[in-house]
Amino acid sequence: MNWKTKEAERLLESILALETPDEARRFMRDLMTEGEIEEFARRLKAAELLASKMPYSQITKETGFSSTTIARISKWLNDGTGGYQLMIDRLHHHGSPPLGKGSN
Repeated sequence: MNWKTKEAERLLESILALETPDEARRFMRDLMTEGEIEEFARRLKAAELLASKMPYSQITKETGFSSTTIARISKWLNDGTGGYQLMIDRLHHHGSPPLGKGSN
């Protein structure tokens, strides 16, 4: 992925300009389909569950993802650029409860 394009830089600038959860909701909904939003939210949930050492079989039940998709998320969580872990750390530092059974 080339993050050096003008378009990619502009997207990152737009995300960084968001100030409230409502602004983020509105921007993300205009930018993505409902299905894309749900998919990305489930990926973050899977990453959080992986970070909490939950077994793949349970993550499959919680997210509906195949073990192949969970393995891919695990690869990015453990060997990627650190983005998932950064967000997990920040969310948990700011008091967001960890995800688990019954969380959306």
